[in-house]
Amino acid sequence: MGILLSLSRDQKQSAALLQAGTFLEYFDLMLYIHMAVILNELFFPKSDPHTASLLAAFVFCTTFIFRPIGALIFGWIGDHIGRKSTIIITTVMMAISCIVMANLPTYAQIGIASAWIMTICRIAQGMSSMGEIMGAEVYLTETIERPTRYPVVACLAIAADVGGFVALGIVTLVVSCGLNWRYAFWVGASIAIIGAFARTRLPETPAFLESKRQWLKKGIEEMNLEYDPIRGKKLNETWKEPMQAKTLISYFLIFCGWPLCFYLGFLYFNPILRESFGYSSEDIIRHNFFLSIVPVISSIILTFLSCFIHPIRILKIVGSSMLLLMVLLPILIMNLGSYMHLFLIQALILLIPLSAAPADAVFISHFPIYRRVTFSSFLYALSRALMFVVTSFGLIYLSRHFGHFGIWAISLPITAAYLYGLHHFEGLERKLKLYPNLA
Repeated sequence: MGILLSLSRDQKQSAALLQAGTFLEYFDLMLYIHMAVILNELFFPKSDPHTASLLAAFVFCTTFIFRPIGALIFGWIGDHIGRKSTIIITTVMMAISCIVMANLPTYAQIGIASAWIMTICRIAQGMSSMGEIMGAEVYLTETIERPTRYPVVACLAIAADVGGFVALGIVTLVVSCGLNWRYAFWVGASIAIIGAFARTRLPETPAFLESKRQWLKKGIEEMNLEYDPIRGKKLNETWKEPMQAKTLISYFLIFCGWPLCFYLGFLYFNPILRESFGYSSEDIIRHNFFLSIVPVISSIILTFLSCFIHPIRILKIVGSSMLLLMVLLPILIMNLGSYMHLFLIQALILLIPLSAAPADAVFISHFPIYRRVTFSSFLYALSRALMFVVTSFGLIYLSRHFGHFGIWAISLPITAAYLYGLHHFEGLERKLKLYPNLA
């Protein structure tokens, strides 16, 4: 409550609009992912179980694999035109893709064209969600001072998780009541349109405006003028600020963790639910609905802790706990006694995920302003594209050859890399005297 009181009226309004927009974006993005067990049968040709698994993995990955291209596009827009423009454009993209998906004929009606159109819509949704969340995080990081910015930016993760939870709730309602699945996408499209209009009220960030002013004065520096004749002060050369490769790599490694946790939490165990416990597609959707409340709880707890504890210290504890869980995971899976045991394993993975929240604002602040959106969004997108492919396809083949112990080949290196990335940013914070020592 004290943090909210310390914010100005404009800051509260911006934070509320961005959190609402993030909720809307992730509501729309997660609709298909959680309804895929039904929609894949409608929009793609039927095939044998193994081919169907590969097809499902392909559709899932298309949401993320083109994100780096979107990151370059929206990064350029965010760094040259404005943070606000990026946020509005991505929201409109999400609305359009939802409208197309809500009206798209099935495979039985128009054949393979339905599969291609659906895949294109998923690509557009993935690109827009990437630009939206990173644009929102950069926006709040630049408009709110530390340490207040830590929990405020982390609230975007809560909004994203709530969006996924509500999306699963809508999907569960549609399945349970026998409603037309298209209604869910019409709801998503309507919400996205409202969000786009609401975000036009956002002002541009002061840090971006100052950076643009410095770019305009770059010619003065090139003429060896030491002072800005307009302001009578020494030029602030943030446009020349270098970017360390080690910082870029560490940021990338940190963001590689969440795809692993998401895939293990929501998708990896679906075949076990079908084959060992006789779950239908509708049963899996209901199972995942109850499971989706766990990331919301986790985000709320981590955000609350960031009000009192430095975010990187929180994530170091989370990462160490996940490393222990990954070591034990194959053994836990092989000793399942009931579907409830499996649910608890999934819940534990999602309760202590290898996420960047609540330290997103810490990481973003170490990027130069003039490349902040481009660097953060591109590395975010690249990590998602790479790791969702590695986890979804990799775990299918590793499990066939090594059983559940194949999880180690991916999970242990990723978790270790995550901890390494945190260690690097901890060092940067210590250099700036922003990382408090334990009493």
